[in-house]
Amino acid sequence: MRAARLIRMALLVQSSPGLTADALARELDVSRRTVIRDAQALQEAGVPIRSERGRAGGYHLAPGHRTRLTTLHPTEAETLYLSGLPTALRDLGLSDAADTARLKLSATLLPSLRAAAESSVRRFHLDAPAWFREPSAPELLPELARAVWSDRTVELDYARPGRDGAPPRTVTRRLEPYGLVLKAGVWYVVGRVPAERTTGRDSAWRTYRVDRVTALSAAPGDGGPFVRDPSFDLAAHWQAHAAGFARALLRTTVTVRLTGRGLRRLPAVADPAGVAAVLASASATAPDAAGRVTLDLPVESEDVAFGQLTGLGADAEVLAPAGLRARFREHARALAAVYAAEPEDER
Repeated sequence: MRAARLIRMALLVQSSPGLTADALARELDVSRRTVIRDAQALQEAGVPIRSERGRAGGYHLAPGHRTRLTTLHPTEAETLYLSGLPTALRDLGLSDAADTARLKLSATLLPSLRAAAESSVRRFHLDAPAWFREPSAPELLPELARAVWSDRTVELDYARPGRDGAPPRTVTRRLEPYGLVLKAGVWYVVGRVPAERTTGRDSAWRTYRVDRVTALSAAPGDGGPFVRDPSFDLAAHWQAHAAGFARALLRTTVTVRLTGRGLRRLPAVADPAGVAAVLASASATAPDAAGRVTLDLPVESEDVAFGQLTGLGADAEVLAPAGLRARFREHARALAAVYAAEPEDER
């Protein structure tokens, strides 16, 4: 374990000169004292690593020196070939570049490592989209990805879903796009809306579904790349805000009465976290004489609720809002008309 840590430390110092002992300790998940001891061990092994004081201090390698510790272990080669999603690379317009990179990498690997890398491709396949959903790349995704790569501020038009069955409303936002996230086959862009001096509005982090971006262009007056916040961690930000973002999508409440079977099936058609939160709160009533439970279910919109609750059939009865209940009534009448008579044999 220590040998692997020493190799990683040497590579870290080579790729990021000036890392402090504290920064290396965080990267290596060890104490500051261990970093100092490891630096001494590298020096004794002939690696010219040194620590410098001052604003430009930290750990450095001697000028002109580069470590030769870039040989891959078979396990590392296997993992490297699993680090990308083919569909995601295709959506981003990077599949050709990825294929070329793999060919170049394969050409430089030893035969044993090449076999290890290729075996991982035969054994593992990562399929990001959810079941029963046709994956499609948003039209503006490649252009947005280029803005992410180049740290370019963009102006985008976003179709914000309406509430209570209202049509979507288009809003225009100036955005510093920090990263893209693929979640269950749906692309999201995470970025920072800059502060506005004219309105006094502070900067804020925002997450948008890429398939709802209807127009994209360079921000007016774009003078070059925006300055990224060096402390921003895309993975950590997404993990911290994903649950809240999902809850924020649930802008409408539907009152529904469910049979016992409908209640058991509800998490399969609606947001599972939202269902669990409702059942854990005091808003769900106790079962009535027929075993039915009434609850206020948070949903994205009335349209979404109609599609979700239709799958429960007679095990779900919408009580409110009145417009949605009327929609289910018309749907039931249409179904009754279709199934009132036996089908004619037209063969």
